[in-house]
Amino acid sequence: METFRSNGHTSTSDPFLDPRGAFNCLATIDPKTKERCSAAAAYYAPIQDRENLHVITNATVEKILFEKISPEADPTVDSRAIGVQYRHNNETKIVTCRKEIIIASGALQSPKLLELSGIGNPELLERHGIPLVQPLSGVGENLHDHLVCGIGFEAVDDLETLDALVRQEPEALQKAFQDYQERQTGLLTSIGLYTYAYLPPVGSRIGKVPGQDRVEKLLDQNRRPEGNSPAIVRARAIHEVAKKTLLSHDQPSGVYFSVITQNVLPPGSHPDSPRAPIPGKFLTLGTMLSQPLSRGSVHITSSDVAGFPSLDPNYGSNPVDIEVMAQQLMYLESLAATLSPLSNLFKKPLRRRDPASESTSIDKARAYVRSSAISMEHPGGTCAMLPRDKDGVLDTQLRVYGIENLRVVDSSAMPLSNIANIQSTVYALAERAADLIKKTHGMQ
Repeated sequence: METFRSNGHTSTSDPFLDPRGAFNCLATIDPKTKERCSAAAAYYAPIQDRENLHVITNATVEKILFEKISPEADPTVDSRAIGVQYRHNNETKIVTCRKEIIIASGALQSPKLLELSGIGNPELLERHGIPLVQPLSGVGENLHDHLVCGIGFEAVDDLETLDALVRQEPEALQKAFQDYQERQTGLLTSIGLYTYAYLPPVGSRIGKVPGQDRVEKLLDQNRRPEGNSPAIVRARAIHEVAKKTLLSHDQPSGVYFSVITQNVLPPGSHPDSPRAPIPGKFLTLGTMLSQPLSRGSVHITSSDVAGFPSLDPNYGSNPVDIEVMAQQLMYLESLAATLSPLSNLFKKPLRRRDPASESTSIDKARAYVRSSAISMEHPGGTCAMLPRDKDGVLDTQLRVYGIENLRVVDSSAMPLSNIANIQSTVYALAERAADLIKKTHGMQ
């Protein structure tokens, strides 16, 4: 954080102030027990004994059940969700609902369930012999995700890192477990990720490289084609939002973080690129693509609920994503080389865990992004809350278009990637959905 402050950036611990700047990494930790928390611990555990709550584990939902209704009251709605068919202990069972059904299976499974139930692209459903309930071509489309990439630099000898644990060294593992179990101290009390920084576009900070002009040129070159189909209209709208974020100095489009161990990313193209953790101490400087323009998809491949959907993340299909990440890697190189006190933590001359990760030129950085960037595991957008004429699946109440009594409440509803980890956003979405549901049924 001191390095970013000395480089002209702010630092803050208040999440409701200007999002630009550096901060200590937040973690989902119970302040009383000092143990990792979760949605199950925070939301489920306190109410698990309620008489009106029934949780069935090891069950697979096969499809949502519907009945046709008269469109007189609302001409845009012609079906009502009335129940769920599921399989449990090798038996097919049905449960019906009096109020509504909520799908919360995540960005990869919620569209699968909708398609198995007859909601989606008519051509896809016909191909798999599934009767059409509601034509919504946006189901399973618009898949977005944050990409992450990083450079592991060899650290000075007196810096304590997690590398021995990454290498699964028995003595280090035993000591770490013992320290934590007996005193709640040691390496296992660390999340490994210490500092984050959300900074304006990188182009103005890498000196001789005209990064901002290059990004702007690519944005102009990769505008979506003209047309009025819902998918094209959606893509153009997303492009305009991303353009404002990536070119505005008021927006924190660059995301940077540090990890106190070596990064084990897919190996680069260098002959000496390691395939596994290597000896030594490393400090990794990483970067995340906060506003990806590339869009993928996820769709069923058959009518069999046990079948895996076809997933095409389509990472890097828009060259703007590659360019932005490459420039951010170059900025990390400048941090490690010259900006103290952070640069003092690295041995000189700089030695990188993976020789292919050297990003001292834009061409090298682009090549490394293409070979080694991976998912941050923040998928979303596949049941997007957008107007129907923009290929949306959900309205502003998170209700599936054309269907009564059916909502989707998970990251698949998010039409755009937010600039941060999506965990808190998904929690906020669920809290908002709870308020909407209670209001619908007169419970507020």
